[in-house]
Amino acid sequence: MKKASGVLCGKRIPLKLKERVYRTVVRPTLLYGAECWPTKGSHLQRMKVVQMRMLRWICGHTRLDKIRNKVIGDKIGVASIEDKIREARLR
Repeated sequence: MKKASGVLCGKRIPLKLKERVYRTVVRPTLLYGAECWPTKGSHLQRMKVVQMRMLRWICGHTRLDKIRNKVIGDKIGVASIEDKIREARLR
């Protein structure tokens, strides 16, 4: 994840490339084994926090910018982590 943060936080890297790295490297790493976990509400909340932190890195925003999570999610075009966990379990 340390090496991926250089790509996700880079200012000279295009947003499309950052999205692709997130979808192919970061999200599968987060969801590894998620279909087997007995997920609790606290686990799901932590996963949402991690996802939003990564998406904010990608966009170059901080929490102090006061941009809503929905706006950032729509800008990147990534499905919520909750939906992806549900999809993995159904698969």
